[in-house]
This record gives sequence, structure tokens and C-alpha cells, in this order.
Amino acid sequence: MRFKSKYHIDVDFEVPKKLKWYFAPIFSAFWVILYLAVVLTQVGRLPTPLTRQDEAKYPDSYIAERAEQILVNLGRLGPKVVGSEANEIKAVEFLVNELNKVKEQMSDFFELEIDVQVVSGAYIHWTMVNMYQGVQNVVAKLSAKNNATENYLLINAHFDSVPGSPGAGDDGSMVSTMLEVLRVIAKSNGPLEHPIVFLFNGAEENPLQASHGFITQHKWAKNCKALINLDAAGSGGRDLLFQSGPGNPWLMNYYRRVPHPFAITVAEELFQNDFIPSDTDFRIFRDYGGVPGLDIAYTYNGYVYHTQFDRFNVLTKGSLQNTGDNVLHLARSIANAPEMENPSESQTGHVVFYDFLGWFIIYYSLSTSIIINSVVCVVAFCAIGVSLFFMSARSGLGWLPVLRRYALAFAVQVLSLSLGAAISLTIAVFMDGVGRSMTWYTQTWLICGLYFCPLFFCMGIFPALFLERTKKDPLSLGFRIQLFMHSHCLILILITIALTAFNVRSAFMCMLAVFFDIAALIINLITKWHRKAYWFAFAVIICQILPFIYYTSTAHEIYFTLIPMTGRSGSSTNPDLLIAVIAIFFAYLFAGFIMPLYMYFRKTQTIILCFLGLTIVFLILAVTPAGFPYAPKVAAQRFSLLHAKRILHNADGSARVNESGVYIYPQDRRVHTADDNIKNIGVKYKVSDICSDEIFCGMPVFNHRWNNAKEYSYWIPIDEEPNIPGDDPVLALNSKIDVEASNIRRYNFTLTGPDHMTLFIGTKSSAKIVNWSFNDTMLRENWEPPYFIYYSYGKDSSPLDFFIDVESPAADTSNIEIGIGGHWIHQSMTRPDEYEKFVQSFPNYAFVADWASSYESWLF
Repeated sequence: MRFKSKYHIDVDFEVPKKLKWYFAPIFSAFWVILYLAVVLTQVGRLPTPLTRQDEAKYPDSYIAERAEQILVNLGRLGPKVVGSEANEIKAVEFLVNELNKVKEQMSDFFELEIDVQVVSGAYIHWTMVNMYQGVQNVVAKLSAKNNATENYLLINAHFDSVPGSPGAGDDGSMVSTMLEVLRVIAKSNGPLEHPIVFLFNGAEENPLQASHGFITQHKWAKNCKALINLDAAGSGGRDLLFQSGPGNPWLMNYYRRVPHPFAITVAEELFQNDFIPSDTDFRIFRDYGGVPGLDIAYTYNGYVYHTQFDRFNVLTKGSLQNTGDNVLHLARSIANAPEMENPSESQTGHVVFYDFLGWFIIYYSLSTSIIINSVVCVVAFCAIGVSLFFMSARSGLGWLPVLRRYALAFAVQVLSLSLGAAISLTIAVFMDGVGRSMTWYTQTWLICGLYFCPLFFCMGIFPALFLERTKKDPLSLGFRIQLFMHSHCLILILITIALTAFNVRSAFMCMLAVFFDIAALIINLITKWHRKAYWFAFAVIICQILPFIYYTSTAHEIYFTLIPMTGRSGSSTNPDLLIAVIAIFFAYLFAGFIMPLYMYFRKTQTIILCFLGLTIVFLILAVTPAGFPYAPKVAAQRFSLLHAKRILHNADGSARVNESGVYIYPQDRRVHTADDNIKNIGVKYKVSDICSDEIFCGMPVFNHRWNNAKEYSYWIPIDEEPNIPGDDPVLALNSKIDVEASNIRRYNFTLTGPDHMTLFIGTKSSAKIVNWSFNDTMLRENWEPPYFIYYSYGKDSSPLDFFIDVESPAADTSNIEIGIGGHWIHQSMTRPDEYEKFVQSFPNYAFVADWASSYESWLF
């Protein structure tokens, strides 16, 4: 159709008729099928596992069946808790035997040294002194004969587990992988330019004690110049690279060549900013040894993580093959890397990295990312400007009218995104407020209706209403739809610039969305399809396929990593808010350029209202039994219980508190599910409500996480005392002497008790602790008392001797208070009758970790 403008310019543009409404379901189905056919098939794709029969054909390859047999045999030892016979004797013997088997089979090219380290030490772990005595490491160094290099590659995994869990995924799978990788390399004829140290550490869950003992005290530690850390937050699936460096981007150059890459900077930034309720040995090697490396872990099926269901039969051979192929490649390539010659001179700086469906990986430095982000944003801004120029020229309206329409479209788009986010967040608050949080915990499909559909609705309805009210506008429908796309692109440009300015490496996520939208725009401008509405939409659809696949696959992986973690991240925060925020972020990325295309269909508003209808349907489903979060053996609700006795002494030795009770530490938001069980045994009190003036509430708090969760933890006084499976902790004051000056007094103590104890030390009146025999960081940095010391021992059960120097003007009064918590976390325990009934009353979908404990405090 040809028009003549008031400026007498010939104007040629298409005035399209809207498509029939029934094409909209086909359009929607296209994206759904793309997700189901490509994303879901690829994110779970694993290699074919090799068997022993394949070994003759592939002599230099990782054999998953052999690794699985090692995993089965290791799993038969049961839970391997620090201090237990399974961990300190049986597991160590098992690993040494496996290493000797490798030694017998290895070629003449290599030599293998085996060492069992027994180590003691202490360091600050978040808000407590983490103190260990006699924990063990089984260490093997593989090197070429006559090799004189002093730079080693370190590969680490831990063989201990949490109470009650056999630890097949965490971390027996990685231990078996290391043994198989060692066997394959040792049987070869090299090359191996740099020795590889295989560290099987026996105290990671305690937490992170054995790795600290190795990197600070082992004879080979100072030679370790690069690291591959292997851990798990789940059981199986693909192994995720979620931390690299720090600096040393050359490591990523070798990772990008692994057979099955799976890595993303977003995971690293989430982890390092405490969005993930976990920690790994990687931090210890980095902070205490300055060793750069790669941190790799399983994240799939985190439901079984740290439960009795973490068994070998849950983890597939394909997962072992996937990890084994990658670790074998990394071990060979990094151990032969020329960068290992002078790793301190290697290039520094953070790295941006991400894979595409495990097919390939892209990585570049932070400085490069700033350049890329900036160039893409500038080009995008210019392309939008060119598009607006052609709109003004083709429509004959001129610059200012088109800019005014663009400003209106931008305002409507901002309103749409803002209201969509507000509704999703409101739903999250509502679901939590009515006691229905975590409905998506096992029924993950509910996330689509609860949190994505309201976003789609708002992103579509307001532009649709605006276009309807301006349908007589001389600017064509195609151009007006393009204005909304340009508005969304501008929003993402601004977000990319802001994130880049703050050195947020995950800014690449927004940059990619801008890049592919502008690619479509440039194609349309070159081909002049921007004047032909349907051809313009066709170019947009084609250019949105790759980002749609990438963003939905990334969202899938993030959800399937974080959703199980919400079951153990505590009760203090609403997990639905996290799920909603992720939905908002990814909807902005992939839906902002797809939703405007619905404007080409007739009955647009009715079509968009379908998303609101889906939201309502899903809300109804979420509050029915369909939205119940837990499933027996598959996705358990977690509780930690202590059957404890606590005695708090006055200065004269008399007891001001002497009672027994049950300490309940719920690990997720739905704490109310245990209310009926609790009523059958006693009256619950919030731990925070009974703290009064007692140090750390006068409770046997197990670690710093328990202390942080006291607002959502409960104490239930009961008459039954716990059956302590061993001797109570004994704190003996050996002497009290004046040192240095008359107002400083040294208290010498000896402590005996179970292999897991907590020490709480506080001061009275004006007294001040000026020195002690523990790690001195808290005193040196003037931390406020009371102080938390977590203490455990493995093979060495000798008494703990320590001193405390107290400065006080009142020498004859009580100056310090010491509380000792004893925890029998792995010993066989006989529960008293009523407590046994209470534990057994929990539903079959609950996983209850319980043990006997004690707490006793004294004034000195």
C-alpha cells in the first residue's frame, strides 16, 4: 500500500492483517516442543558407560563399571563419620589396599608413593574456630621416574560422610573416579611432565578439616600448584564446573577441551556470594595454600544429598563415565601443561565461561567481557536508532512523533515487567503466608504456572491493551510491535551496562539476549523485512531459537540444582521468593522478544488472558494434595533432632538448670509439619525465646548454622534422659595461676569426651580474654564474646589440654563461663521409650537425623 506524507515523501509499508487466533496455540506449541525435544533431552544426556569388556578396545579410557565396583565396596562400609571405625580404620585400609592394587598394575614408566597423614590443627570457619585432632588423609603421588620437577597437580575428594548417610554421591563417587583415573594413567606409558597428588581426605564434612591439615602441613602441599577439586551436592547427572581460578584463566583453556563440558559463571557467582548453602575444600586450598584450580561437583538429585538414600544404586554408570572422561582429560592435560612450569607467572584475572547444552564451552577474560558487552550494547543502541529513523521515514511521521511513541512503548514495557515481577513475588509471599511454600519441591512443573505464567500475562496484556487503544495510529501495527521489542532491548542494554560497570561477570546473560535481538534487527534492516510484518516476525523467531534453548536449559539446570537445596537451607527465608526471582530473571531474557509476537494474532487479549487462567489453575492445584512437597525416599523433609541433657552450674557449683529435652532443627521452611508430632511429646519453645543471658542459649548447638537458625529451632523439655552411648565430657580445671601481671590469670584445663564436642566461652562482668591456646584470630581481631569452638578428633583421642588468660580487676569473682556440648553422632544409640515413639511418629516422607547429646556449663 502506498501513501503520500505531508512532506511529499512516497511511503511504502505493509499494513498487515492479523493472523487467525487459532495459530496462537501452534505458535506456543512450537516453543514448548522446542523445550521438550531439545532442552530436556540434552540436559540429561550422558555418555554410554564403558564396561570391563571394553577395556581391551579402549586401554587408555576410563571404565565406569570398574569405578562403580569400587563405589559399591566403599559404600558397604556404611556411614563414614570422623571418629568412627568405618572412617578411621576401615575406609583408610580400603583406600590403601586400592592404591596398592594400582601400584602392582602400573607400568615401569611411573612410581607411586603412598602416605597416610594424621594431622591436627585449627582455623576460622565463618563464625567459629574449627579445631581438629588426628584426622586422616590418604595421599598418593604419581610421578614419572627420575622426574625432578617440583610443581604438582593436586586432585582432591573426600571419603568421609555425614551421620546416617553412606555417601555414595557425596563423595564416594568422586573417590572411585579418582582411583580409576589413577589406575588408567598409571598403566600407561605417559607422558607425565608433572607429578599428580591424589588426596583422599577423611574430614570434609566436619567441615573441611582434612584439606586444611593437608595444605598447611603435608610435605607435598607446598609443591601443589594447580587443583582439581571433586565434590557433590547431589547424586549423578552431569558434573558441573562451578568455580575456577582465582585468576589463572589458562585452566579454562584445558577445561574447554573436556569431552563433556558443563560450566557457567552464574553458578560461580551464586556460590561465592553465599546463595548456595554449602562449602567445599576448594576454598581451603585457595585461601590457605594459594592454589588455583577447578571446582567440580554433581548437582543433580540433591534430594538424596546427606541422607540415608544417597546410595550407589541412585547414581548411574553414565554419570561416572561422564565425570571420569572429564577428570581423566584434565589430569593428563594439566599435568602436562607448560603453564605448570611457572604457574605464578600465569595470566591473572577472572574468567567468564559458559557452555551450550554440553556441546561446547565459551570462555574469555573479564576485561574481554567488558569490551564485548560494551560493543554489543553500542551496536544495539545504534541499530535501534537506525530502525527508528526508518520508521520515521517510512511512515512520514518524522522523528519526534516516532520518538514519542517509542517513549510510550518503553513506559508500557517497564510497567509490564514491573507488574509481572510484583505479581510473581506477591504469589511467593502469599504461598508462604498460607503455609503452602515449596509446593514445587517435587512437582517442579508447578513453577511454570505459579511464577512464569503471571509474567507472561503481564508482558502481553499491557502492550495488547495499548495497541488496541492506539489501533488507529498512522504508524503500522508491525512498527508499533517493533517499538515494544526495541523497548525491551533497551531495558536489557541498561541492565547489561549496569552489571558490567559493577564487574558482574554474569552480565553476559543479558548481553546474549541483546546480541540475538539485534542480530534479528540487523537482518531485517538489511533485507528490508522490517517493513513486512510477518517476515520481520519470522526473522525474530529464527534468531530467538538459540537464546530460548540456552536460557531455558540454564534455568532448568539452576532450578534442578537449587530446588533440592531449599530443603536444607533453613527456615529463615521464604524459598518461593528465590524461585520467583529466578523466573523473573529468565522470563525477562527469553520472553521479552517472544511475547510481542502474540500481537500478530486476532483476539490477542483473550489469548493473553489464558496465561492468567493458567496461573489461577496452578494456584488451585498448588493448595491441593498435588502441591504436597515431599515424597518418601525420593524427596524427604529433613529434621535434625538432639535428645539432650543440659546442666548449667552456678558459681558455687549448684545447678540452676538441670533438664532433658529434644532440640529440633528443621531444615526447611515448612516447620509446621511437625507440630502434631511435637504435641505428643511435650510443649515446644523457640530456642531464641529461652536464650536469656546464657551463652549460645545454654544449648548443645552443633555448629554455626544451628546457632544462626535458633529463631526457627525448638526446645521441648521432656522427663526422659538420653541414653548417652559413652562417657560424658569432663572439663577439669588443672590450675589457676597469675601471669605477667596481677590482673591476668591463666586457667589451665583438660577436656575429655566424645569425638565431636562444642566449646562455648564467655566472659563475666569486666573480664576480658587476652590469650588462649586456640586459634588466636578471634582475639587478635577483637571479636565480641561469647566464642564458639567446634572440636573433633579422628584417630587421636588423647585429651585436649588448653589454657585461657583472663584479664580482670576482680580476681576473686567468676570471670569466665565455659559450656561444653557433647555429641555422639555416629555411635549406636538405644532411644528411651517415649523418645523412640516420637522419632517413629514422623511420617514416612521425613528423614530424621538424630543423636544423643549433652550440655554442661561452669563458672570459673
